[in-house]
Amino acid sequence: MAALSPGHTAVSRLEALLMREPVFHTLSSLCPKALAAEAEAGLLAPQAHCHPKLFYDALGSHLFDAITELDEYDLRRTEAAALAMHQEALGRALRACLPQQPCLIDLGAGSCAKGEALFALCDPGRYVAVDISVDFLRRSLQCLQRAHPERELIGVGLDFSAELALPDSISQPGSLVFYPGSSIGNFDPDSARRFLGQARLLARGGALLIGVDLRKTPAEHQAAYDDALGVTAAFNLNLLRHLNRLLGADFDPHQWRHRALWNADLGRVEMHLEAQQALRVNWGGHQRGFAAGERIHTENAYKWTVPDFEALLHAVGWGQAQAWCDPEERFAVFLASE
Repeated sequence: MAALSPGHTAVSRLEALLMREPVFHTLSSLCPKALAAEAEAGLLAPQAHCHPKLFYDALGSHLFDAITELDEYDLRRTEAAALAMHQEALGRALRACLPQQPCLIDLGAGSCAKGEALFALCDPGRYVAVDISVDFLRRSLQCLQRAHPERELIGVGLDFSAELALPDSISQPGSLVFYPGSSIGNFDPDSARRFLGQARLLARGGALLIGVDLRKTPAEHQAAYDDALGVTAAFNLNLLRHLNRLLGADFDPHQWRHRALWNADLGRVEMHLEAQQALRVNWGGHQRGFAAGERIHTENAYKWTVPDFEALLHAVGWGQAQAWCDPEERFAVFLASE
């Protein structure tokens, strides 16, 4: 058999790269039965509630992307402004605390656009995209693989709200854990402390890059979660459709309305679904009545100051912490390392 020419070998390698597919793992925490049991327990609690992870079915993920384009909700824009304004300083800081071509673990990756934007700063040898919305993530990562055929891409379907952990075969020593968008605000202070400690273990001697929405006026917080176009209302109400599929329930979204409230005492925005009339919901042998005005608590969004969040990082063992803000200091990006 004739030997392959160097040119043919190069073409074959390129063809192999172009045919490369990302690897996907779905971990047990996304078992539909477990999600259904958790949702059912929340609905039967004295104060009915649902975990915000239930927002992110395929439609919910698209609606959230639409929310980030709204005038009232400027988190994505202010985060992008902070990263762009301090790109050189951030790049130097990342190179100083990470090995060459580190593993980049993108939590709540969604469309993977934010993770991709970091490729130029840290040149990851492996990109691990983690999200609860598995189908949405799969499509996003397949598109990303075509744009970056040379990179190793791994998708992980995981609910990390209770425990943030990946198999050692996926994470690597000296990883960069990336949690943008201020989703840390969905955690109450104790849960945030636990999550940040788990992120430190996952980084395995590496670093954490995390976005944090800073405190603003009550009116600004209110508007950000109750926009004039009603996109956030649709996002909140879509949770009821998700519950219908998950539990076989008979929620009628037309009987509910979106409510967003600023809780000054706790420093958080609260989202609720409020019954517009007395009604009863049935699912799987269970039922619950709701009085007119009774609510299902669907989300908290805590807002932080830079000193308070730095103190939180140090409290869980991160030894170094740097913060960069947008020009108006509405949002902060923190880099924490050992």
